[in-house]
Amino acid sequence: MRLELPIRNVNRTVGTMLGHEITKVGRRRLPDDTVHVDFTGSAGNSFGAFLPAGVTMTLSGDANDYVGKGLSGGRLVVRPPEECHPDFVAEHNIIAGNVMAYGATGGEIFVRGVVGERCCVRNSGALVVTEGVGDHGCEYMTGGRAVILGETGRNFGAGMSGGIAYVHNPHGALEADHNPGMVELEALDEADAEFLRGAIEAHVEVTGSAVGTDLLGRWEAAVGEFTKVMPTDYQRVLEVTAKAQADGLDEDATMEAVMAAARI
Repeated sequence: MRLELPIRNVNRTVGTMLGHEITKVGRRRLPDDTVHVDFTGSAGNSFGAFLPAGVTMTLSGDANDYVGKGLSGGRLVVRPPEECHPDFVAEHNIIAGNVMAYGATGGEIFVRGVVGERCCVRNSGALVVTEGVGDHGCEYMTGGRAVILGETGRNFGAGMSGGIAYVHNPHGALEADHNPGMVELEALDEADAEFLRGAIEAHVEVTGSAVGTDLLGRWEAAVGEFTKVMPTDYQRVLEVTAKAQADGLDEDATMEAVMAAARI
């Protein structure tokens, strides 16, 4: 099913009743894009909240706060309308509001442009790609992935205990802008680079991103401009899990080792 609909900022939590009906009758995960809705206009608060797998909603326009709140497997795409002024530069303009992907448990959000404060707060499983975020990005994040193709604002990663963020950081500004209490800044390894390239390719495919296209066009140099933001506790858990699996421990023993590491 594919629909094309207008949207206004008085239309709030668009997609939530649709997602509820799908979840209520569903017996299995729907394939991607089973339902695809293209919106044009300005979305009110909580666009795509709690959207389940199998539903894609694209928005040509802009959105208010809480895009993808509680996202549960669906896909959201926010991009400028095609009839923008020729001088409009998406990656220099705010296209969505604060608290994107709040409490998201799964799914994907691709945004061509800058978003507001507290992006990915309490994200626990979604992939979010934006072209810049305001202050307090990835606050209290516990899982998922964030890819930031622009500036982050201050206090990035405060209380971040899980998940990974990849930030385009060509000038080293993240060193001063991140909160070092629970995270470390690292270089990307080969697996990180492979994941990041795939995420940017997906972003370009659905948004037409100019900044993403530029990065891919000079990838060998561009990948070195990214910084990995890794929570220290999460890193320790990953290391303990990998060692337990290498030692041949069963699931219960692996969990005991992980819990012991978490208490350190």
